[in-house]
Order: sequence, then structure tokens, then C-alpha cells
Amino acid sequence: MELAGLSFIGSQRGQTGSKVFHAINPATGAELEPAFQCASAAEVNTAAELAAAAFPAFCAKTGKERGAFIRAIAAEIEALGQTLTDRVMAETALPEPRVKGETARTCGQLRLFAGLIEEGSWLDARIDHADPERQPLPKPDLRSLLCGIGPVVVFGASNFPLAYSVAGGDTASALAAGCPVIVKAHSAHPGTSELIGGAVSRAVKATGMPEGVFSLIFGAGREAGMALVKHPVVCGVGFTGSRKGGRALMDAAAARPVPIPVYAEMSSINPVCLLAGALNERGAAIAAALHTSMLMGVGQFCTNPGLVLFDSSANAAPFREQLVKLTSAAACGTMLTAGICQAYQSGREKLVAHPAVKEVATATAAGGNTATPAVLETSAEAFIMNHELWDEVFGPCTLLVSCNGVAEMTLIIQSMEGQLTTAFHGTEADFAAARSLFAAAKNRAGRLIFNGYGTGLEVCPAIVHGGPYPATSDGRSTSVGTGAIMRWVRSVCWQDAPDALLPEELKEANPLGIGRLVDGKRC
Repeated sequence: MELAGLSFIGSQRGQTGSKVFHAINPATGAELEPAFQCASAAEVNTAAELAAAAFPAFCAKTGKERGAFIRAIAAEIEALGQTLTDRVMAETALPEPRVKGETARTCGQLRLFAGLIEEGSWLDARIDHADPERQPLPKPDLRSLLCGIGPVVVFGASNFPLAYSVAGGDTASALAAGCPVIVKAHSAHPGTSELIGGAVSRAVKATGMPEGVFSLIFGAGREAGMALVKHPVVCGVGFTGSRKGGRALMDAAAARPVPIPVYAEMSSINPVCLLAGALNERGAAIAAALHTSMLMGVGQFCTNPGLVLFDSSANAAPFREQLVKLTSAAACGTMLTAGICQAYQSGREKLVAHPAVKEVATATAAGGNTATPAVLETSAEAFIMNHELWDEVFGPCTLLVSCNGVAEMTLIIQSMEGQLTTAFHGTEADFAAARSLFAAAKNRAGRLIFNGYGTGLEVCPAIVHGGPYPATSDGRSTSVGTGAIMRWVRSVCWQDAPDALLPEELKEANPLGIGRLVDGKRC
């Protein structure tokens, strides 16, 4: 399938412009063809206006109609087959099994949202019938449900070229909510983005969705993305990336004449707490599993275990010795981009240079865009006193912190910023004595994990992938799982409306047959 290097502006393709950029193969440094044309300001504006025009008709589609559209996207992506796999590998240096696994996850979460909206109860339709005889005042007829907020801008993520990008979770949840989507493609994998953009566009046409329900914008800098965030018709933003990038979007959205929400996943070091009994019983096994999690995806997962708190009263020697052994012998993997690799090396070197930190294990450097795995160590006191040790180092590096029991672990967790995950490894007796630690972590993380790790995220209705700031911009939300749809909706109530004017979901006869709350009872 030949790539054109042009944006998707509704049903049309972008024009050839003066600014172009190329994807770079991170393993070889070679430029990949074709050149990609940066969208002009006029094209960005057209995409936004088309989305605004499409919103009323798209939002009015039934859950079954939008579900068919989302299922068609998944089928079109699967039809790309090896063509997609090869381009992702060339642009990211990710191995083929990872790419195919991420493709399956992307299509799976699309179908998960399709099933959600086809069933219909997510709308939270509520009906409270009128009671004209009520004293001292009559009761009106009130009916409410959730409605899409309007056009949404989604920024493609560097570390997940499929599952968090053009047709990833943000796009899937926004489309499911009835919101047209404009995607700002990530400049590191534009060919992948164009292939997926074509799949979405074909699904739009095949299912008769209105033009403007989807657009894909290419751009090498910040101009196009910022222009979209500031455009008056845009009603929400989804972003996965750095804290600096997320803050810039949040500030721009808040400074608009009409502020809009930005749901940004930004920064997390995902503490792992190793309790005494577990260390005594299975320290070496914990080290092996931790090492696997730390190196998964070359450490480029937002749930990578960047901090390990261990109980120094336990026999930690088997754990430390195994982790040092494995890390020292680890291979250096190619990172997604030269910029990510440079940031990793800089962050790691900054930690190593800190007077309170000791490097206890490091692999042999390989050069190029490869990341050198490392294990560092400090004390609980130093960690609490030096907030610069809290910074995320995005890559295969973890910091061990020696703690004087559960009390000191709890103090650290209470002191820290918001996190996506916090994990605990312990025995039944450990857990019974550590309830204060779990209570502290509940206030600092979106997901608490017992005898496991945050990497290997399960996509399902119950999952929470979010957390207090700066893990995410709004800790009340999730970017994975069906709960993500709630970011793109608002409640609307109809009072004493004639039945003919009500949405199908609120009509008295319930023509769509969805679950509703009627006079306080589920039916």
C-alpha cells in the first residue's frame, strides 16, 4: 500500500506544502520515504470546521450505528496485515511480536467500545416521572442521559504507535461517545499513522458516517497541535506524553475564552514495595520478574517500575544479587527515537551523579539509539529529602530505596506525587500488617497491584489507567477501559418534554431496549 504523505482532511487529502519531514528508522538512522507534508493553517481550520459540522449528525447516531462504524475500523486495520507490521517496525524498531500484539490490542479495544455503546446502559439514562399531585409542589417529569461534548483532538503517542495513537484508546472512546476526532499524528511514526488513518477513513465511507467525523493532521512541530487545541469548535483533548508537553496543552486550553478539558497522561515512576516476608521467601524470583518488567519495551512503558522500596530488615541479599546479575548482563535495546534515547541517558546520568545515589548495576553500553539498563540505590532519608530523585527517567532504569520497615515505606508513598500504579509484594502476613501502606497508596495511585507489576496492562471494563497529578491531568479519569468514554460526555436533562421531542433512549416506550433507571429502579 503506497503512502502519500498527506493529511486526511475529512474525506479529502491534504495538499503539498513547503514544510516536509521524514520518519527516521531508529535502529539505522536512515530516513524513510515518503516525505510527509505538514498541514497548513487553512487545512487545520478546515478539519476543525468539518468536525463541528459533523457533530450533530454523528452524535445523533444510535449506539448500534456507531458500534458498526467502530467495528469497521478494527476490520480495516486487521486487513492491513503485514504491510502495517513492517512499517511500524521500520519507524519504531519494535519487534514483530510486540507490533502484532499491539495491533490486536488496538482492534480489541475498538470492539470493546463498540460492544459498550451497542448495549446502551453506559448512557446512564434516568427517568423520574411527574407527580402532579405531590404536595406542597407538583413534581415535574425529569429525564437525563450522557451526551458527547463535541469535537475532540487526540495526540498520537510516541511509545504506542497503535494502541495510543490514531485509532487508539482516546480515539475509540471519543468516537464511541459520539464525538468527531481530529488526530495530530506523532512525527516519529507518520507512515504508521497514515496507514491507520486510511483504515479509519474507509470505515467512515463504508458505514455512511458524516464527513468530518475523522481527520488526521501531519506536522513536525507544535504549530498544528496548538492551533487545534485553541480552535473554538474543539471541546476536549486527549494526550499521552511528557509532563512538559501535557502542561503546555493544559495551559493553552485553560487560557481559551472558553476553556476545555485536557486529559493528559504525563509522568509516573510507579513504586514497587517489597515487604519483608516476600523478600525472605522469594527474593531472587522477585528480582527476575522485576527485571523483566523493567526492560519490557526497553523501559518505554508509562507503567515501568522506576522505583523500588524494599524493607531493609529482611534478607534482601538474594534479591539484590539477582537483580544486579541480570541487569549487568542485559542487552541494550533500541529506543523509539533519538530524542527519547538522549532524554533517558541524560536522566540516568543526572541520577548517577547525585551524591546520595549509588549505581549498583549497569549493562555494557552499545551506542547509537540504545538504552543502557541500570539499577541505582539510595536511602529512604535521601529520597524524601531530595525531590529531584522523584523525576521520571523514561527507560530501563530503576532506583532502589532501602526502607526501615512498612512505616518508612508509608511515609515515602504519602510524600510522593500522583502515580499510575503502585505494586506490593508480600506474604499473607505481610499484607495483614501493611494496611496503612495500602491506604496511603490509594490516595496516590490509580491502580494498586498485589504480587505483580504494572506492565502488561489488561484492557477491560474494570481497568483504571490514570492517577492523581502528574500521572494524569485529572485523576478522576482513565485512558484505558470502557470508563474512558466518560471523559467525552456531559449530562443533559429534559424537563416536562413531550415524548416526541425526547431522544430515543429516554422515550417512554424505550424503543432501543436499553437499561435505564426509572423512578429509582433499574429496569
